[in-house]
Amino acid sequence: MTPGRSPVVWSLSRREARAGWRALWWSVGPGGELAVVLVRKRHLRHYPYVKGWPGWSVAAPCDGVLVVVSGGTERRVPVAGIPPHTGHLVLLPGSRFLLASGRTSRDRHGSWERNAVVYSAEGHPVGGCCLGDDIDYLLADRDGGVWAAYGDEGIYGGHPESIPGLARWDTDGARTWSPDGRLPVWPLGGSAAATEGSAAWLAWYSHRGPFLSRVDPATGDVTSYRNPVRDTDGIAVRGSRMVLTRRVHNRPAVELSRAELADGTWTLTSRQQLRVPGPVVLRCAQGRDGVLWLRAGDSWVRFEA
Repeated sequence: MTPGRSPVVWSLSRREARAGWRALWWSVGPGGELAVVLVRKRHLRHYPYVKGWPGWSVAAPCDGVLVVVSGGTERRVPVAGIPPHTGHLVLLPGSRFLLASGRTSRDRHGSWERNAVVYSAEGHPVGGCCLGDDIDYLLADRDGGVWAAYGDEGIYGGHPESIPGLARWDTDGARTWSPDGRLPVWPLGGSAAATEGSAAWLAWYSHRGPFLSRVDPATGDVTSYRNPVRDTDGIAVRGSRMVLTRRVHNRPAVELSRAELADGTWTLTSRQQLRVPGPVVLRCAQGRDGVLWLRAGDSWVRFEA
């Protein structure tokens, strides 16, 4: 491995950090726009045993700000009514977005409670739905379909939509794709996701090791491969090339690998250790059309496949 660095695309400013703002959930849109939700510290509670930004949680409904960075410009949208236990941000067509909790439970009537809220481009709640239980990963495609990968408590728990391990949803809460037995083995949990054009790539692990699955939402066809890197945090794919990251947990470093596809197998072509601007923790990466975005502390960098 050789050391290296990558330039910063955006960071939370020291001025805002001193003013009490915390950068929480983030995502990258199909157009390559970076979005980050900021919330005042006074609205949050901290879990000291969870490292980095995932250790901060909204204690009660509150307001925040959505920062959207694209083409060197920055746009800010006030966000009203952020619900407690939010854990994921997804960008939708028309500048809409979705905030979701990773967990859900049954209400007193036995129905599963909503754990996702859809917001207008102006930052106001306009709808909600349930996207399953124990969500490890959420990512939207260019058509607004929301791809989900679930953890073991969801897959082996009581929510019927989480049991397959992977799914695609619309924003009304209707499932539009499920593996339906087309994976080589039943997943134990998701670890990374990316889009490439209209297709989605999902990295997941099982008792038989890690896998990568490419899904075409137009046909529902699935192609699965062995993942050449264990404990993958992030992937980005462009044709027959892929870049993958694996974090050095809570340290300012990642292992970056490159792979090529030939004869139905992804084979590693290089591997290097990279220093990044801050510590790397859970939910640190997202891939869009051959570009892997990585969160390091309160800074974001990019790697090309």
